[in-house]
Amino acid sequence: MRLDNSRESKNIEDRRGARLPIGGRGKIGLGTIVLALVAIYFGVDPSIVLQNALEPPGQESSYGTGATPEATPETRFVSKVLADTEDAWTAIFSQKGWGSYQQPKLVLFSGATPTACGTGQSAMGPFYCPGDSKVYLDLSFFRQMAQQLNSPGDFAQAYVIAHEVAHHVQHLRGITDQAEQLRRRGDAAASNQISVRVELQADCLAGVWAHHSDAQRNTLEAGDIEEALNAASAIGDDKLQQQSQGYIVPDSFTHGSSAQRVRWFKRGFQEGDPAQCDTFNIATL
Repeated sequence: MRLDNSRESKNIEDRRGARLPIGGRGKIGLGTIVLALVAIYFGVDPSIVLQNALEPPGQESSYGTGATPEATPETRFVSKVLADTEDAWTAIFSQKGWGSYQQPKLVLFSGATPTACGTGQSAMGPFYCPGDSKVYLDLSFFRQMAQQLNSPGDFAQAYVIAHEVAHHVQHLRGITDQAEQLRRRGDAAASNQISVRVELQADCLAGVWAHHSDAQRNTLEAGDIEEALNAASAIGDDKLQQQSQGYIVPDSFTHGSSAQRVRWFKRGFQEGDPAQCDTFNIATL
């Protein structure tokens, strides 16, 4: 991915090495439940999230003091990818007449960190919290992608960031709230299906970002899209379930199958139009 001359985002919040604050427990709200679902997806006991829900940000001042960790090629890459998503979505929001794009923060952390959605855990993988409009990322996940999921490459990493930023776009557009209202009306299977549609739309929107990034700044190199498609395939529910438990339970899917994730990212990349990412009004995903 060509980012050598790209700017770095000012919206990086580096908490690596910070101590988790000691404070009162918070209420278990929607955000905590969302994180619990993410925990289930990555094979983590969701009770860890539910039992360790903290107060919303505001407790962050109780962190231990110390110098901010030095920037590395990895952190600069993350910062440049985030900046690229900012430029792309700012342009798209303007073109669509959606008003100004409100840029999210991206929090780098190690181990665990408090969020407006409860305690974020590294084992959950990257996630977006609508409660504070922040993307959370432990950089160790990139190593896990390469070593355990066989999904190496800089653009595979960029796809992960773009997918989480896409959840921010969904939040700004009111899709997140609408999806939650739909979840409340159905049973567990119906709720899972709504989650799948939310995640596949985020994959498609990540593809839209890739389309605009390359069209505007010529950022893609040979093999980049293949890296993204490989990553999308590697984190499909069917593949992860097969690897972890030896069998597949489609009704329990929350993110979509490998084929679905690949298909919707490709659709977004090929079309470059968020309007083509409507996963809620289509029968076959």
